[in-house]
Amino acid sequence: MKFYDELKWRGLIKDEAGDDLEDIINKCEATFYWGTDPTADSLHIGHYSSLVTAKRLARVGFKPILLVGGATGMIGDPRPTAEREIIDKDTINKNVEAIKKQVTNIFDGNVEVVNNYDWTKDINILDFLRDVGKYINVGYMLSKDIISRRLETGITFAEFTYTLLQGYDFMHLYEEKGCIMQVEGSDQWGNITTGIELINKKLGKKAYAFTMPLILDSTGKKFGKSEGNALWLDKNKTSSYELYQYLINSSDEKVEEYLKVFTFLSKEEIEDVMKKHLEKPEERLAQKTLAKEFITDLHGEEEYEKALKITNALFKGDIKSLSEDELKDAMNGVDTKNINEEMNIVDMLVNTNILSSKREAREFITNGSISINGEKINDLEMLVNKEKALYNKYIVVRRGKKKYHLVIFK
Repeated sequence: MKFYDELKWRGLIKDEAGDDLEDIINKCEATFYWGTDPTADSLHIGHYSSLVTAKRLARVGFKPILLVGGATGMIGDPRPTAEREIIDKDTINKNVEAIKKQVTNIFDGNVEVVNNYDWTKDINILDFLRDVGKYINVGYMLSKDIISRRLETGITFAEFTYTLLQGYDFMHLYEEKGCIMQVEGSDQWGNITTGIELINKKLGKKAYAFTMPLILDSTGKKFGKSEGNALWLDKNKTSSYELYQYLINSSDEKVEEYLKVFTFLSKEEIEDVMKKHLEKPEERLAQKTLAKEFITDLHGEEEYEKALKITNALFKGDIKSLSEDELKDAMNGVDTKNINEEMNIVDMLVNTNILSSKREAREFITNGSISINGEKINDLEMLVNKEKALYNKYIVVRRGKKKYHLVIFK
């Protein structure tokens, strides 16, 4: 299978620019770029679908450039509904450095990372209007989907000109780095074509691009910070265990798409996994394969094994086998309460609002529905103290089969 056909099979090509793009892709030697604005100090899973595609291109011979928008991040790419919040320069600079480090690690150092602030900081407004604005028609800009959708609710001049800045980035990299192709998510199509237009009109050259469909979660929302469902690529913000739990719970309707997009498994391997999965869907082989491939590629085998260990420990109730760091990962996001002194188990359950009354607490304990650090409790007089706490600090309470609470001695 030729590389272009593989990308199509994986569902990674939506929009295309350049009538001989297929030939360019099949040659596997062009320099291309992918860019993102530093709106946070970590990228998230929404970015990762594009990053994996960029890495896929790099593996077969393309030369990747990853652009972090220190300049464009000061304005913000127009959103469909409202203007982005302005981020101060210090925060942008910190985010730029964090993302540079992150993408370098993801590509094992085999990538050039650039910041568009470096080539825009010394351009004055008059030069920019003459050298860039002169070549792009206002009617052309108004026809851009995001801009046209914002006209009724209002769009600032700063946001309106964002497409010119991104177009200039493409032209700069074309001239300085021999970068002839841009690869982005489909929400960037309008900005990409501005760059192609600029390269064609000012340089008289031909440029190429393709976009990838935005990857949606099971509710139909795209992954992202603004959607409130961000899964961060920084393991200190989203642990490998949390990522594992999300991936292992992928719906059967989405898991094959995720395998094609997020993993480097071949067509034959994915088809084999899906065949076995459909024979015994209750075993969730496809989801387990996705989680293993995704986490191993992103964070390494050790982090995958850690996520698996935490998952198995919680399933078996073997809480005591977890290290303190593993325990923190397992309990991240769990309802957490603090206590200052030793107290009776019934009082503790009520005082921490795990249960609503002493009567309810006694019923749960008597029915064997309360576990402390993996052990079922049936003693109504049991004292909860630091001696019973893991690492002299943590009391993991499981109510019923799956509901966890964390009580911490302060």
